[in-house]
Amino acid sequence: MELKDAVAVVTGANRGLGRELAAQLVARGAKVYAAARRPGTVDLPGVVPLRLDVTDEESVLAAARTASDATLLVNNAGISNATSLITGGLAAVRLEMETNFFGPLAVTRAFTPVIEGNGGGSVLNVLSVLSWLHPAGLGSYAATKAAAWALTDAAREELAPRGITVSALHVGYMDTDMAAHVPADQKADPAEVAAQALRGIETGLPEILADDITRQVRQGLPAAPRAA
Repeated sequence: MELKDAVAVVTGANRGLGRELAAQLVARGAKVYAAARRPGTVDLPGVVPLRLDVTDEESVLAAARTASDATLLVNNAGISNATSLITGGLAAVRLEMETNFFGPLAVTRAFTPVIEGNGGGSVLNVLSVLSWLHPAGLGSYAATKAAAWALTDAAREELAPRGITVSALHVGYMDTDMAAHVPADQKADPAEVAAQALRGIETGLPEILADDITRQVRQGLPAAPRAA
């Protein structure tokens, strides 16, 4: 997909990786709707702030009506509560699933007819190495990312006939607020991760593996069976 003159919607664009993706898209000549629950927190020059709460259906549908010229959707918004599946509160587990799985699903469903109507385009889902690696202390988050990986694969097959490619970005720790507790030498630079993601969109990669740990874990997975 050509990113110059693309029209992108980036969720969670007010900070972290989402902000970096939005900034780099603007630098490449794209029009960018920088989506956030509180659009007043978007401080990037050159973007169009857009109110979008991925857990609120009316907010999602309103955003799709506003960004009616979109050709690229980046499902970046997400949360991590470091919740155990067995001992953690169910409300926290449900919130992570609502945000990290049902949120991207709702946004993708809302923007599919928009992107198709504009001649096709792309969807990028920001996932994690924890799509495949499931430590107990992050069981809830890992479950949401595993579910989002399945969503991505199924949506890729379903949307291909409609002229929409679907890519997954998998990455370990990044130097963002979500990983503030992690030593700096264990975190990837979000600017480099964003650059890899955009190169992957341009070349139509189905999976973008952004760091060594992610590539190692992915390589160790069994090959997926072919569809009948």
